Amino acid sequence: MDIPKEIESIKQRNQKAEADKAWEQSWARRMFIVLITYVAAAIWLIWIGEIDPWLKALVPALAYIFSTLTLPPLKRWWVNKNNKISNETK
Repeated sequence: MDIPKEIESIKQRNQKAEADKAWEQSWARRMFIVLITYVAAAIWLIWIGEIDPWLKALVPALAYIFSTLTLPPLKRWWVNKNNKISNETK
């Protein structure tokens, strides 16, 4: 058992996990998803012959942004509510 190697391995794993979490929460990721959603929706709307596809494609893209803005407060509320419940049952 090589303790220093294991500690270094854990540090590297933690750095990777922190980088992954930062990416998951980044605005760069969100904007990339918005762009992909917008383009995919526009292409689909053009393909089915919809009027104003570029305007209508904004709906799912903006809905995604709205959902990312509302989820953090909703998560905090849920965690606080469930922590109160779990603390009361102890």
